[in-house]
Amino acid sequence: MSAEPPSSAPALALDGALTPATPAPASSALLTDRYELTMVQAALRDGTAARHCVFEVFTRRLPAGRRFGVLAGTGRVLEALSTFRFGDDELSWLSRHAVVDRETLDFLADYRFTGTITGYAEGECFFPGSPVLAVEGTFAEAVLLETLVLSILNYDSAVASAASRMTSAAVDRPCLEMGSRRAQEHAAVAAARAAVVAGFAATSNLEAGRRYGLPTIGTAAHAFTLLHDDEPSAFASQVAAMGPGTTLLVDTFDVMQGVRNAVAAAGPGLGAVRLDSGDLTFLAHEVRALLDELGARGTKIVVSSDLDEHAIAALAVAPVDSYGVGTSVVTGSGAPTCGMVYKLVAREGRDGRLEPVAKASARKGSSGGRKTAARRLGPDNRAVEEVVVTGPDHAVAAWAPAEGDLRGLHVPLVVAGAVDTRWTGSAGVEHAVERHHTSRAELPRGARRLSAGDPALPTVTLTLTE
Repeated sequence: MSAEPPSSAPALALDGALTPATPAPASSALLTDRYELTMVQAALRDGTAARHCVFEVFTRRLPAGRRFGVLAGTGRVLEALSTFRFGDDELSWLSRHAVVDRETLDFLADYRFTGTITGYAEGECFFPGSPVLAVEGTFAEAVLLETLVLSILNYDSAVASAASRMTSAAVDRPCLEMGSRRAQEHAAVAAARAAVVAGFAATSNLEAGRRYGLPTIGTAAHAFTLLHDDEPSAFASQVAAMGPGTTLLVDTFDVMQGVRNAVAAAGPGLGAVRLDSGDLTFLAHEVRALLDELGARGTKIVVSSDLDEHAIAALAVAPVDSYGVGTSVVTGSGAPTCGMVYKLVAREGRDGRLEPVAKASARKGSSGGRKTAARRLGPDNRAVEEVVVTGPDHAVAAWAPAEGDLRGLHVPLVVAGAVDTRWTGSAGVEHAVERHHTSRAELPRGARRLSAGDPALPTVTLTLTE
């Protein structure tokens, strides 16, 4: 069976229903490379622009030491597709700078993607050679999407892959995304979304909250404490404004005195204290003991300060309740891209049939022909293989796993140009969260280890016959 969206997905908001998505209105058509348009110009001139083609997105290898990747950004690709339009402003700029000729400008003015896109459901784990997305249409329609698709999937999947390692290390303790100031402003929104897909509980980024219905968090920085004459008055002001359930940052000066001042300001019902510096394991034990001594047994401890998956794992023995993660998650924790590529794998021949094509460059080759994918499960319902299905085009196009040990991975995303909106907006994020939770849970034991190792699953080929 294929990965279908769940009939009911868990609400992401901590305080109620999700807000509807608010797509960015600007055209996404120039978020691309010049050679995409110049290829279309040449193909229009020689008559090959209308040839039916299949492009495939995959990665040849995972970043060093990673055991699996997490596909994220699919919903954003579909949202960007709806605004991939060459309006008067875009066409005027292309004309002024002589990027393409008049025939190509006329083609772009009427551009609408009318093809089909299938792929892994967002949130699914992927492995080297996994055909995570397939774009089918005319050459001119499909090639124009290459840069847009890759720029979104490479970044979002890098963030989600790092975030999944962090939520694995955190086990049942929530991870909170706080990395906006370490990323470009639009990337910060994408990173917040991708982190939540991979299990983060909330983000500090308000635009991500507005656009995708993500729960948002945050109270005060050290600047607020330093604004006041002393720490007690700063804490009293914050509690007066936000209530005793707020989180107080207690490490501006002396941590232990900060805890005393925090409890004095809010009482034993203080929501949480945050530690943002120092030996977090040692401090968490000391702070927990002091909170209990002061009667604030229900007050939680939030830690931040340049955390990554390894630091989170090291804090497993500490009495910490949640982790605030910034730089490492928005930069992919050392792997800022997934190395995904967008390759032509089949094109219409002179006889009108689709025929395989492949790149043969050293270490950068591709495998020709339409493909789909499945995951083989063992008797314990844990995955044992990633299966790439290939063979005659018509056979692959019609293939679906029979009842048994294979779980189909490709789902329809765009059909005849129509986007399946279940995968977009806040609902799309919900589906992706659940898909990732289920997909990661079926990986073999040991897949979540942070130590270097091979991919958790081997990628094998199933070749169909006529």
